[in-house]
Amino acid sequence: MTAPLSTSARTLALMARGREFLGTQTAILCGAMSWVSERNLVSAISNAGGFGVIACGAMTPELLDREITETKALTDKPFGVNLITMHPQLFDLIAVCAKHAVGHVVLAGGIPPKGSVEAIKEAGAKVICFAPTLALGKKLLRSGADALVIEGSEAGGHIGPVATSVLAQEILPELAADHLVFVAGGIGRGEAMAGYLEMGAAGVQLGTRFACASESIAHPDFKKMFFRASARDAVASVQVDPRLPVIPVRALKNKGTEEFTAKQIEVAKRLDAGELDMGEAQLAIEHFWAGALRRAVIDGDVENGSVMAGQSVGMVKAEEPVATIIAALMDESEAALTTRVAA
Repeated sequence: MTAPLSTSARTLALMARGREFLGTQTAILCGAMSWVSERNLVSAISNAGGFGVIACGAMTPELLDREITETKALTDKPFGVNLITMHPQLFDLIAVCAKHAVGHVVLAGGIPPKGSVEAIKEAGAKVICFAPTLALGKKLLRSGADALVIEGSEAGGHIGPVATSVLAQEILPELAADHLVFVAGGIGRGEAMAGYLEMGAAGVQLGTRFACASESIAHPDFKKMFFRASARDAVASVQVDPRLPVIPVRALKNKGTEEFTAKQIEVAKRLDAGELDMGEAQLAIEHFWAGALRRAVIDGDVENGSVMAGQSVGMVKAEEPVATIIAALMDESEAALTTRVAA
């Protein structure tokens, strides 16, 4: 890190539970961003004192096996793996994580299927789940989740309907005293991080802030879109057919967002015709997003691809090393907490 952690004593104290749980210097997680959260960014975040998370997305077990191996070659610090609950090979992916003794597995994209939490814990790993509501958060904790992430609608990628600030006020007072709850969505500066830590959060998760880091393999044109964008440019996708429960996705508006509307109509027609069942329809949507995101992140097609970004994108102005980003977040948080104590 570019600044000694000893200068952030108040922030570190508030992060103590999260740091112990993750095994890291700071309780700052990187959100799992498909095609972006791979070995280079994940290892850089972990090496800088944060907690990197591999985005498995639509990877096969063989690809995930290789990605974990390559990540371990770049860092000896803890990192996690994010698995999508609707992945047809979920249990095979869990077995790959077990093979590599991955310490933390994040389950995202829906309610974990029966036996998945147990399979992860049997391998000795901790389970982190996303909780969009207080009721579901309590249910997940009863089902064995070791920690929760509450992510608001300001986030990039798949989002829920409620703002981070509201979720935090609803969930942290109820659960944070006895459970580990990380806050995500729209966090771009350390002052916001400090506020959630004071409310009882064990730590925070950021994605958009790290997407354009120097170590991110995202295409230069993808990063330039971030640098030019303002908060209002990161828009949520619309749901065309109420019978097709599509999780909204927040991305920078372009031709790709219009193509998603057409894709939903196509999939809904195939659902009506009996060509797909509901699970297959949802997977078709997921595969569309995976391909569209790859076009933007890897190929640099920022007009037709999906440039997923949270509303904090307006605070991303330049390419910076991960260590600089983490140090800035810690410095901003510490300054805010120090000011409050002085006042």
